[in-house]
Amino acid sequence: MKAMLLKRLLQLITVVWGVGTLTFILMRSLPGDMAYRIAASRYGQDNVNSEAAALVRAELQLDQSPWVAYWHWLTDLLQFKLGDSLVSGLPVMDSVQHMLGHSLLLALSGLMLSVLIAVPLGLLSAWRGNPLDSVLMGLSSAIRAMPVFVVGVLLLLFFALHWGLFPVAGFGTPAHLVLPALTLAISLAAVSNRVVRDSAKHTFQAAFYRFSRVKGLSEWQTFRQHGVRNIAVPVVAFFGIQLVSMIEGIVMIESLFSWPGIGHGLAHAIFARDIPVIQGSALVMGVLFVLLNTLVDIICLWIDPRGAKA
Repeated sequence: MKAMLLKRLLQLITVVWGVGTLTFILMRSLPGDMAYRIAASRYGQDNVNSEAAALVRAELQLDQSPWVAYWHWLTDLLQFKLGDSLVSGLPVMDSVQHMLGHSLLLALSGLMLSVLIAVPLGLLSAWRGNPLDSVLMGLSSAIRAMPVFVVGVLLLLFFALHWGLFPVAGFGTPAHLVLPALTLAISLAAVSNRVVRDSAKHTFQAAFYRFSRVKGLSEWQTFRQHGVRNIAVPVVAFFGIQLVSMIEGIVMIESLFSWPGIGHGLAHAIFARDIPVIQGSALVMGVLFVLLNTLVDIICLWIDPRGAKA
């Protein structure tokens, strides 16, 4: 456990430095006048001219060398300072904290819904002799082939525009959360239900599982005592891998539904060339990825029957 936590700590440090550096390089490499884009975000596209861009460039010291700017960012990072937004002037930490709360709400809601969808369907597919297996796997493959924004658009067309059951976009009420969370859940469940199915099939066909039936245990007792934990280990481990898809999905879903999370804010910051907000958002997402993977590893160690016996 200590070795795993030390490894994750080193990974966290590497991710923070790597994500921040790569973001800095990519944003500085984009074509166009950064000062003009920032001025357009501040004052509006119709109110920007070369004089306004020059004032912004002088105010934010955008004409300093990249090495100097990078050094200033690195020294601030070592002091746990993310700087101020180039557009609004507000501290990046405050903006990221506000956006992160909405993103975590969406992510947790989508993840819980995906578990409620994937686990029953995966177990149903794995049940021996089930004729629904081919149908469910075909449907899963079809959804898996769709980009997450296509799933979101389809849900918008039917549940928001055609039937009017939920709002099209925005936030403020529980109804605004339903379609974004359902979009994320369906995209995640289309992959994870196959992992549940394969893990359950492997467990159901294992010698120890069949032997427990020979000992006289009922089907439910066998599943509860010998099936649940053995099925759960690869499923939980896969959810750690799926965090990448979840982060990617959140960025697109928040932009599609105008959900005020970190993905939506990141998209606006990229358009406005607001480098501190971009770096802060990317850093927070990278840190979350490492922390959640560490949590998944700990859960796997806890539920693994082999680890429990050891």
